[in-house]
Amino acid sequence: MLSVVILTCNSQEYIQACLDSVFRQDTRGIEVVIIDNASSDKTLEIIKGYFPRVTLIENSKNLGASKARNQGIECSSGDWILALDSDVVLGDGFFEKFNLVRRGFSGDTGMIQPNVLNKDGKILYSQGIYLSAFRRFHDLNRGRSKDGVGTARKKIIGPCSAAAFYRRSMLDKLKERTGYFDERFFFLVEDVDLAWRAQRAGWKVLFCPQMECLHTGNSSGTDPKFRQYLSFRNRHWMIAKNEDFWGRVKTYALCAPYELARGLFMAIFNKYFWMRS
Repeated sequence: MLSVVILTCNSQEYIQACLDSVFRQDTRGIEVVIIDNASSDKTLEIIKGYFPRVTLIENSKNLGASKARNQGIECSSGDWILALDSDVVLGDGFFEKFNLVRRGFSGDTGMIQPNVLNKDGKILYSQGIYLSAFRRFHDLNRGRSKDGVGTARKKIIGPCSAAAFYRRSMLDKLKERTGYFDERFFFLVEDVDLAWRAQRAGWKVLFCPQMECLHTGNSSGTDPKFRQYLSFRNRHWMIAKNEDFWGRVKTYALCAPYELARGLFMAIFNKYFWMRS
């Protein structure tokens, strides 16, 4: 079984198109779990009125993306999990292509990255997470034309959580005290952290361009300054968790001028920098 785990938070603009794209697929052997992080708009009304087949978890406050995904994984039963943002629309035959591809998976394939495009279907949003030697990360080929990308690809360490497949057995082995996705991260970089942990444990990621979906991006409407702060903070947490001592020394020695300048900028110009939680 495949479990589709979708996060919502004031997603009334997107959730109907997302779920329509899910249920127009062949959904035999598919379950859909939605975790709502305290929406105050018509998100829940749309879900309950038009999609009674879904399992719905309603949180009384915004618990963050990591915690919500963990809730969805915990209450689902599929041997594979598709983590999906509410502003993603699946392309035709998405699940059929997954079922075809999975027959050739090796036992150490724990993650799958579909081809995630911008909502216009022409520009790439993500072909997976690329992590540099300096432990900077980005979505591979983001902003490039879909037709302009050749067959040669850099190595990715894992899928972008906007639309990401995870093998349950892998998640169970990687689960920490803070969950499958580290709940301390709240939002952002949690998928990079999970992918890095998976890579260290010997799991592989597979890129499957035949599975396409469209993604709007930042549908949560998060304050850009808060996103900037979380990206800064969570990257350092991720490095502390996953890099060994000498790896941390090397990373910060090589990047010292940039890291100091960025830290100073954040301390002066980002109000979230001094938050305690």
